[in-house]
Amino acid sequence: MCLIVLQIDQHPRYKFIVAANRDEDYARPTMAAHFWPEYPGLLAGKDLSAKGTWLGITKQGRFAAITNDYTGTMPKLPTGVSRGKLVLDYLSSNENPLAYLQQIQAKRLQYSGFNLILGSIVHLYHYNNSIDEITLIDAGIHGISNATLDTPWPKVTQTKAALSSLDAPSVIDEEALFHIMADKTPAPDELLPDLPLPIEQKRAVSANFIETPHFGTRSTTLLLVDHADQVTFAERTYLANGGTTDVRFSFPIEPAES
Repeated sequence: MCLIVLQIDQHPRYKFIVAANRDEDYARPTMAAHFWPEYPGLLAGKDLSAKGTWLGITKQGRFAAITNDYTGTMPKLPTGVSRGKLVLDYLSSNENPLAYLQQIQAKRLQYSGFNLILGSIVHLYHYNNSIDEITLIDAGIHGISNATLDTPWPKVTQTKAALSSLDAPSVIDEEALFHIMADKTPAPDELLPDLPLPIEQKRAVSANFIETPHFGTRSTTLLLVDHADQVTFAERTYLANGGTTDVRFSFPIEPAES
């Protein structure tokens, strides 16, 4: 039950803010965020099973992220194409974002349900292959978990509100953002999303930070882009022993190649 919140053109210092939790099976092998040798301008973590990624940015300011959709009409396809490859293929190309999404739309039935956000840091689109609509994301604060964009699940609503409170003109406190994303408080039973899960599991996945015996929050990514196009990318990985490891990158957005 991944969680992504983003703020577009709302903060006096930053034009783009993202905070995202990746929730995954603990056994699925993963590499922390890095610049990929095969795509030197691409910064992202790597799913070592399917070789894709869940969120990334390029040095030219191309951005993409994905969550699974568990609430739509798309069946789960155990032999379907990896959804993480949708993020990688966009970030490693020079494809126009709308044209790319239209290509994905034409083959949407090849994938289990997903939400895909991509574009440039100030011109983003959302596509859910269950609803089958491409939407330009307006300036503002948005959130997504495993329904569609801005579905008012408690953790989406609460995290959007928490992000909106960080509007001081000074540099955002990264630890404050990590703290918001690490909240383990479940939603009240009467507000739990209507998912086909046992009640204890629904409570567990309703929290920002998920802990179950075999599945949970594996990492949190923060992405801040200021009005001078300076990127700060920080990722915290949560270890099986209860510890954490962090990686952090900072770089200016480069002009796109003509």
